[in-house]
Amino acid sequence: MSPFQRAVILTGPTACGKSALALDLADRIGAEIVALDSMTVYRGMDIGTAKPTLGERSRIPHHLIDVLDPWESLTVAWWLEQAKRVCQEITARGKRPLFVGGTPFYLKALLSGLFDGPPANEQLRRELESQAARDGKASLHTRLAVIDPLSAARLHPNDLRRVVRALEVFILTGKPLSFWQQTWDTPSFSTRIRGVPQPLNIPTVRLELPRDVLHERINRRVLAMIEAGWLDEVRRLAELPKPLSREARQALGYRELLAYLEGHGSAWKQTIELIQTHTRQFAKRQLTWFRHFPQFHVVPALTAETHRLAIAAWNSSGAVIDTEH
Repeated sequence: MSPFQRAVILTGPTACGKSALALDLADRIGAEIVALDSMTVYRGMDIGTAKPTLGERSRIPHHLIDVLDPWESLTVAWWLEQAKRVCQEITARGKRPLFVGGTPFYLKALLSGLFDGPPANEQLRRELESQAARDGKASLHTRLAVIDPLSAARLHPNDLRRVVRALEVFILTGKPLSFWQQTWDTPSFSTRIRGVPQPLNIPTVRLELPRDVLHERINRRVLAMIEAGWLDEVRRLAELPKPLSREARQALGYRELLAYLEGHGSAWKQTIELIQTHTRQFAKRQLTWFRHFPQFHVVPALTAETHRLAIAAWNSSGAVIDTEH
């Protein structure tokens, strides 16, 4: 039996109200929440990740939150294995796993499995990293844009680890990483390539807000996070005895605040505006990713009917949810 057999998913762009809704839904359907997020896994990264409070976590059990130190690296493969484990434990308790979050690649891995790709080639990686050290990280990103424009478009030039991996996959397989990522979850591809998992049918609700409303909520939430002490949180992280991992340093908002503290970023007002801009851009990328999943049920967020519509959508996908659990 799949560990995700009883799972349901609640996703949507950042700041659309997923977390608050999830608490009420978990109460109604007898669920425990599994964070579908690549940054709430890190201890000490609380304010900027909109991590559920201790009170909220005592009300409804949450999983895959605060499980790594911020100097540890995180991979989607590790996260997926942990998700399988906690779903098995939740199901054994007679509860339903409720995935909540909006990290697109983790969502795709959950639904479609992983294309692992060729094993790492350390010599090739050293050559690519040497080029980046000699000519700048942008040189590798420019090279990637020529052979794999789709991957280049979603990767920041400073994300050296992932840019190197994308180049490595192309050099070793002769096909761009975007080809593999767009085809591993299609049935025809799965039947031709041994070891590629079939897509999972996990009932999924995607919350939706009008674009102007979403942007306003993003702008206000960034300001609220700043007022709550986000800069002090980042300062504490920067003063830890070990440096932050590359993944943690790239977290939205954290990288801008780290740059400000290190003296090579923008002025304070411009730093806040930059975080707001980058967060709106991230929400746009999330929406683009979600369009690749036509099976998602789109439900309007923040309405009196949102709860009922979400449960009805899950049921229509075969979840068979008993709200009188």
